[in-house]
Amino acid sequence: MLDKTYVLKGRQEPDWLLVDATGQGIGRLATQIANYLLGKHKPTFTPGVEMGDVVVVINASNLSISQKRLDEKNYYKHSNYPGGLKTVNLRDQMRVHPDRVITAAVWGMLPHNRMGRSIFKRLKVYAGSEHPHAAQNPKPVV
Repeated sequence: MLDKTYVLKGRQEPDWLLVDATGQGIGRLATQIANYLLGKHKPTFTPGVEMGDVVVVINASNLSISQKRLDEKNYYKHSNYPGGLKTVNLRDQMRVHPDRVITAAVWGMLPHNRMGRSIFKRLKVYAGSEHPHAAQNPKPVV
């Protein structure tokens, strides 16, 4: 007798999770967030179904990053015009937009397709400890 593969029917209501980034490294934190967004922490995980949770990240400006990495890691963007390559190192990015550091790391760990773009919209990152999602009662992640 063959076992049937379990496929989730319908749409599951996402939970709201609160992740505190204070003192954590970028990579491990981003992997944890990506798993929550994809829903891999749930026993009913199904690869082709959006079943992840909404993740609110606070204190993005308090990440633990080595001094060497702050100077050597670069973020690139291009304006699609000749000579339009812009480079920002991690130190400047953390000073101006610390939320973009976490967003860029998590985006690299999600699938780059329609489903990944839809899942990515469930990520909310804030530099400080205040966030406007208190009404959703996000559960703190340990």
